[in-house]
Amino acid sequence: MKFFLDSADINEIKKTLDYGVLDGVTTNPSLIREAFEKEKSKGKNINFDSYIGDILKLCKGKPVSLEVISRDYKNMVREGETLYKKFNKIAKNVFVKVPVNPCLDLKCSSNMDGIKVIKKLSDKKIPVNCTLIFTPEQALLAAKAGARFVSPFVGRIDDYLRETAHMKFEKRDYFPEEGWKNGKKTLEDNGIVSGVMLIKEISEIFKKQKVQSEILAASIRNTRQIREVALAGADIATIPFNVFDKIASHLKTAEGMKKFTKDIVPEYARMLGTKIEK
Repeated sequence: MKFFLDSADINEIKKTLDYGVLDGVTTNPSLIREAFEKEKSKGKNINFDSYIGDILKLCKGKPVSLEVISRDYKNMVREGETLYKKFNKIAKNVFVKVPVNPCLDLKCSSNMDGIKVIKKLSDKKIPVNCTLIFTPEQALLAAKAGARFVSPFVGRIDDYLRETAHMKFEKRDYFPEEGWKNGKKTLEDNGIVSGVMLIKEISEIFKKQKVQSEILAASIRNTRQIREVALAGADIATIPFNVFDKIASHLKTAEGMKKFTKDIVPEYARMLGTKIEK
């Protein structure tokens, strides 16, 4: 499974790249604005275009998703083409992020505009990351239209299930893969009982139907979800920095290091030219 960073913060991207295991970056307009304003507050003389360009150059050879902001077919196509034309020439790594359905409510008459945009951009050889997926059907439809990545929102579907049951929770709280029982009934949304199950069902459908699109698990809230989406068949997990930075941590690992350090033989350390740190 590939590891992407869900961030537009230059310093977070640099630090994660330095780990040597980063495969790509996903952004959205909110993340870019927040990171851009943070850099400007330090007195740096930068503009939006150069900031995005710096991210792309940093991540050369790794896909970076940039998102459209309109909600109608014509303008989403225009924005997707603009993003690709303006920025892909910098490092040849731009993916255009398109919502599977741009409507703000269920009564919208243009609920297929996202799919039409994916098809149009894909036909123009512009790689698309289809975002805001909450059902296997949406993922299958986006893949059919040509999306290279389909992004189911693992954490957000878990939130939605708890919200509909009027449960109190923190977003970082673990949500079981097998679902949450509310009395004798398991919380579910049209048969989906957890974000991890959503990934699993999409993976099974894609394998049976021989779909080539990659499943990008988004809205990851904790390190355990990384394990679970990997087991469920995700090709990629896009992870916020505060979760990414915890993947290698465990209490017993720290305890083991303390013991190993305490037990180091001085002669061995001298042979290596290492000063023992207590």
